[in-house]
Amino acid sequence: MPPESVVPPAVTDDDPGGRTVRRLVTVVALAAVLPALYLPGRVHDFFDLKIYMRAMRWWAAGNPLYDYAQPDRVQGELYFTYPPFSALLLRPFALIPLGATIAIFTILTVLGVVVTTRWLVRPVIARHGLPRVFVLTVAVLLVLAVESTRETITFGQINMLLVVLILADLLFAVPQGRRWAGVGVGLATALKLFPGIFIVYLLACRRWWAAAVASATAAAATLLAAAVAPNDSWRFWTHELWATDRVGRTDYTGNQSLFGLLSRFTAPDKPDRLIWLLLVAVVTGYGLWRAARAARVGDHLAGLTLTGLVGGLVSPITWTHHLYWFIPAVVVFADAALGTRPSNAAVPSAVGASSAAGPIGDQDLGRRRSLAVLAVATAAVIIYGVVTFYDWGVAPVHTDNPWQFLVRNTYVLLSLLLLVTLPARPSVPRPETSRPTAEPEKLHQMDRGPE
Repeated sequence: MPPESVVPPAVTDDDPGGRTVRRLVTVVALAAVLPALYLPGRVHDFFDLKIYMRAMRWWAAGNPLYDYAQPDRVQGELYFTYPPFSALLLRPFALIPLGATIAIFTILTVLGVVVTTRWLVRPVIARHGLPRVFVLTVAVLLVLAVESTRETITFGQINMLLVVLILADLLFAVPQGRRWAGVGVGLATALKLFPGIFIVYLLACRRWWAAAVASATAAAATLLAAAVAPNDSWRFWTHELWATDRVGRTDYTGNQSLFGLLSRFTAPDKPDRLIWLLLVAVVTGYGLWRAARAARVGDHLAGLTLTGLVGGLVSPITWTHHLYWFIPAVVVFADAALGTRPSNAAVPSAVGASSAAGPIGDQDLGRRRSLAVLAVATAAVIIYGVVTFYDWGVAPVHTDNPWQFLVRNTYVLLSLLLLVTLPARPSVPRPETSRPTAEPEKLHQMDRGPE
């Protein structure tokens, strides 16, 4: 009698216990790395926030707001440089202890990170069926690890408030055609001039109503500040706005703009303004052209990301903590690398389908691998950073060799690369899920942004 054949047990990947352990180890490992990344930033000791509060107390004592100045090791002297509307919002914090103000700003920044990261990754999770809690937790930890976030927290900056306003507007209100679309961008512009580039983006996208609302909101907030502080407002808009030397040394490595790159070639002299303006025109034209094209095919995240990168490049001063826009760029790369395809992609006919499928599949696979490499490389660069682990000194230094040029202008060069390579993902329908279809209204509301 022949021996019975023994069938080996089926191999299965269904190991929920092991999968949970691996995810937990990943989260714990990322959380454990964060303190080491934040340790160098302890020397900042909420430096910018302390300047804000000292300036507010100076102002509350009856002194002209823009006369406030304090010595600085790198920049020589630092001033309060924000528009008067920002001062109106910051002034109440001068009435409470500094420690409480630091705690409030830090908590609000972390909450802003959590909220905005959820807005960025939630559609990716839904499209690709990813584990929601795990992916969101990892994404938040990675955003907290990025140098721009670390610098925002350790300096006590207000950047995340601006990001919340801009993303709420451009990811939800504008695409949904809300009547109040543009208010967030307008308020952000009144608080800090950099977000004004997003009004230009709305115009490039032919979102006339939203652009008008944004402009009107910025003007109304500015006029409100002028009514409360007419002298300081007049001084800011007629003089201090144009005094770029008040913001800091443009050649310092922390200034990752085109003007900063040029300044590092000519330091201690200023670069040729004509060359800078020509570069600004080219970058603005090309970047906003790509941003508007992305918005037209339905990729609003890629559109606003490209616009943020343009703003960072063309602003005379773009400190590292201003460059949040690398974070959504990584999300766009990762989503495209996971295989997002246009909803109207051509389906091969039955005749000749087998011969066509191979090359097309190989080409798509190669493209997705390239996008994954760009996502990982961008994440690695922005986590390590430009200024965290280096002391760039207090004196102007020329850029003397290719390596120094690369290291001192990393974010500028990365921004230019992303302007060219960031993909625009045409709108795709959500994948079918196993959820019951009896609650369409509930599912619809879950996918909507803030009302």
